[in-house]
Amino acid sequence: MPIKLAVVMDPVKDISFKKDTTLAMLNAAQQRGWTLSYIEQDGLYLNDGKAMAVMQEMSVKMDPDDFYQLGPETREPLASVDIILMRKDPPFNREFIYSTYILEQAEREGVLVANKPRALRDFNEKVSATLFPHCCTPVLVSRKKELLVDFHKHHEDVIFKPLDGMGGTGIFRIKADDPNISVIIETLTEYGTRQIMAQTFIPEISSSGDKRILMVDGKSVGYALARLPAANETRGNLAAGGSAKGVELTERDQWICDQVGPFLKENGLFFVGLDVIGAYLTEINVTSPTCVRELDEAFNLDIAGDLMDCLEEKLQQQTSLKGQA
Repeated sequence: MPIKLAVVMDPVKDISFKKDTTLAMLNAAQQRGWTLSYIEQDGLYLNDGKAMAVMQEMSVKMDPDDFYQLGPETREPLASVDIILMRKDPPFNREFIYSTYILEQAEREGVLVANKPRALRDFNEKVSATLFPHCCTPVLVSRKKELLVDFHKHHEDVIFKPLDGMGGTGIFRIKADDPNISVIIETLTEYGTRQIMAQTFIPEISSSGDKRILMVDGKSVGYALARLPAANETRGNLAAGGSAKGVELTERDQWICDQVGPFLKENGLFFVGLDVIGAYLTEINVTSPTCVRELDEAFNLDIAGDLMDCLEEKLQQQTSLKGQA
């Protein structure tokens, strides 16, 4: 019997054919003979404690003019599939949390969910980097204005950013003489009601970029996508106008991967994107990491295929353990 894989994702009609990582994953699964089912976030539900979804059979093609087909909607137990890819983009809000509850019930019913729902809840992409202080630049998480101001006074050139942003949204660089620090803090913290992150500014972003290092089951793919800021821009995010180039990992990059990798593997974070600027880890992206297509093209890789092989192995291990129970 072929493996049955379902994906929870943003509307497929809105994705970028050229760059979308989820499409690469679906294509890799289909090439292995697996069947595909498509789920949008609002299609997840619980019925008398059973994890369910509004699903559509799906097929994909690497054709920019016709890259997916969907069948009619049906209501099915999530336990009718073997593997679920949770690929819903941030923001990580209450609805995202509720979705992880439903996916966790699917786990209890025997489905392999990637990434693990509890880990998606537990490890905020910004805050989780602070679990590895030896890999990070000085960092503060607070909503208290006095603490944030003191951090700025001490380090002089800093980055302030929200804990739930993506694509570089809401990121501010504040230099020593910036007269707008108070209004920036008030805006980001919503007058002291929301925690934010402060980091020292890392000047290497201008020369070596904000590197995205993809990790499959706790191991790096061996290369990074360096995202370089546009002129007069602080952020390297591609969504903020940055450019990108593939680069080999430095010894320090690989050292950071080695520090973080066992933690990812232990917590069921099968596919993760580390963000590294200069010598420092800045984020651990667990919800819907990207950059597969760019790295595959630059270095003739098959990262999505590696992930599918990993998940197939995990599924076999899970099935074997059930047989022994």
